[in-house]
Amino acid sequence: MPDGSASRRRQRDRSAAPRPVGPAPAEASLRDAAMAHLARYGTTEAGMVRVLDRRIHRWAMRAADAGEPGDQVEQRAKAARLAARSVAAALVAAGVLDDAAYAEARARSLTRAGRSRRAIGAHLGQRGIEPELARASLPEDAEAELAAALTQARKRRIGPFRVMADPADDPPDGDDPAAHNRALGMLARAGFSRDVAERALSTERDEAERLIAQLKRL
Repeated sequence: MPDGSASRRRQRDRSAAPRPVGPAPAEASLRDAAMAHLARYGTTEAGMVRVLDRRIHRWAMRAADAGEPGDQVEQRAKAARLAARSVAAALVAAGVLDDAAYAEARARSLTRAGRSRRAIGAHLGQRGIEPELARASLPEDAEAELAAALTQARKRRIGPFRVMADPADDPPDGDDPAAHNRALGMLARAGFSRDVAERALSTERDEAERLIAQLKRL
């Protein structure tokens, strides 16, 4: 009868053995990785380069851990990073990656979620969108910014969406300076201007709901 403990030891030894490092990611494998990422997520050219660079970095770490000479690892990783940029540029040329379309779709989605123009611009910048392109993607409609602020107010239960335990004892934000200032601070930290924040907090609830519903149709 086979020794079960010996069999389990052999299985543990096999699972503990380091995986072969293999060659550095080449252009073909990086293209496959890029397409697999795009099948699940939208991104920009710069974002795709970061995704592929992380893949290359993981390979380099495994190669170094396996004892490969550091200068050889870096030389192969450098070639792989150049290939990653070539892959990203080819996807842009093919129209698979489109920074303008990504920025417009992302800006629209974030506006509907209650993000301010300022916050959306910062978000797009972090995703590698050029400032001019980011500005062009932002909604110009003043009502859209107000509706986004109202969406934020509804999430935070301030302004027209403030929940009062006892309306007789708990005045509206506008009649309670401390509560009003706290609400203004919340909207300011979310990136809304003082004027937009004041308008949002003074909007009647029915009108606020109408503007938010309108925003959702963007």
